[in-house]
Amino acid sequence: MIQPIEIGLSFLEGLALIASPCILPVLPLVLGASVDGGRKRPFGIITGFVLAFTTFAMLSRWLVSHLGINLDVIKYGSLAFLALFGLILLSERLSAVFSAATQRFANTGSTLTANAKDGFLSGILIGILIGLIWTPCAGPILAAVLVQIIRQESNVQALFLVAAFAIGAGVPMLIISLTGRKLMSKLGFFTTHAEAVRKAFGVVILLAVAFIVSGIDANTLFAKQEVTPTVAASGLQDKLPKPYPAPEFAGIEAWLNSKPLTMASLKGKVVLIDFWTYSCINCVRTLPYITKWDEQYRDKGLVIIGVHAPEFEFEKNKANVETAVQSHGIKYPVALDSNLDTWTNFNNQYWPAHYLINKDGQVVYTHFGEGHYAETENNIRALLGLDAKAGVDNGAPVSSRGQTPETYLGYARGDRYSSPEAEEQDVTHTYSLPKSLAADQWALKGKWKVEGQRIVAQEAGASLQLNFTAGKAFLVLGAQNNRPVKTTITLNGKAPGDAAGKDAPGGALTVKQHTLYELIAQKTPANGLLEITADAPGLEAYAFTFGN
Repeated sequence: MIQPIEIGLSFLEGLALIASPCILPVLPLVLGASVDGGRKRPFGIITGFVLAFTTFAMLSRWLVSHLGINLDVIKYGSLAFLALFGLILLSERLSAVFSAATQRFANTGSTLTANAKDGFLSGILIGILIGLIWTPCAGPILAAVLVQIIRQESNVQALFLVAAFAIGAGVPMLIISLTGRKLMSKLGFFTTHAEAVRKAFGVVILLAVAFIVSGIDANTLFAKQEVTPTVAASGLQDKLPKPYPAPEFAGIEAWLNSKPLTMASLKGKVVLIDFWTYSCINCVRTLPYITKWDEQYRDKGLVIIGVHAPEFEFEKNKANVETAVQSHGIKYPVALDSNLDTWTNFNNQYWPAHYLINKDGQVVYTHFGEGHYAETENNIRALLGLDAKAGVDNGAPVSSRGQTPETYLGYARGDRYSSPEAEEQDVTHTYSLPKSLAADQWALKGKWKVEGQRIVAQEAGASLQLNFTAGKAFLVLGAQNNRPVKTTITLNGKAPGDAAGKDAPGGALTVKQHTLYELIAQKTPANGLLEITADAPGLEAYAFTFGN
């Protein structure tokens, strides 16, 4: 997930290098190399400079990732370094010591680039040399952004940080290169107020540490906050600009809790269509809200219909769905759309997905995914002719910063597999665990059969390992031929203790049916190494999902 505040701070940290204790010897180096060459050389210098730094930064990240270092170690270690570098900037004495220790790198650069030739290509060479020299020379600010880049759990976010920092550092250097010696006279402010500017950026870094420690997600911080509306009964929030006739139910294999229904028979009713599937954690988390709406508004004219659209083959089993419907206390009609015909009629693409239909049979509001419960409920009330309701629960956040994404295990959709052996499709094969497992990666040990939708243990002792970051870890599991399989769950090589999920108390889980199991439930999101070991062959594993 992109974090705009960290990217902005990275850009500011790049700009801050203009006041770094060790940057002043580098600026004349850039200036001298630029004024002695052709008009294209400044662009070549900055290009080489950005390439050198970006390569160094991403190589650092790659080395950390492939060494399998625990992300919590990186996170808290980097925060300690960030705070240290901020304190160095605030202290004139510490900055002077750091500058003296790295001064020789800048002097070396002057010698290496003194005889370079004109032109863009020679400028790239000079820029690379400057970049390599400047990397250790640029002081605590550069070190601060490097540890930020290393600790990122997303390559995209890391690249954004590198780009923002390089642009922040490169823009003033490019301006200096283009304007030549005349600009040097304009730098009096930085010369006169260098200490104040340096301290200001030290404060910026310490504030960045405080922001990261707080655990606040920047996207959540600046997202539009949902306010309980005070609209009249006739008002709809985020209504569709062009309502359309509700598509008809098609290909329904069976109806639970109801006789077969049609859209025509529902005219005059307010209808909420919920596309769901019972092993999807996102769907499961919406069910308490939907069942509550059914209880509160059924007598007022609301009809809720759960269209069960399976993701995995076992979810097409009617008995499995009936068990799930009963366990979740669902009393409204459920249509089994096993071949996804109704899903296709609605042109749907999501689990869960909500379509709100007015009394004239028009789809007037849609919402995909979790959340927006207040908005959805008040739209139901509006269509029923009721005033908006204050204080509606919108639900707690269901994900955390840096959370491991949904992870499929079958070869059809699987990724982040990390056993040393190549995956063998649809045949039994022996696998082994790597020496270390990088973040968000999974691996197998023992004999397994990797199929399109699942992996199946072929012997007792076969295990599945995952390096994850989240509060809770769920896994869709099943037992081949419906023969129960006992499993053992460990977290970081030990019994999970208080972190055991509700389905695996004490780290013991017997898989009796195909469904979603909660394996780990930590009090706060954290990085951990999860391992599940089968006590007998026949354990089926489909996909990991996560939450708070």
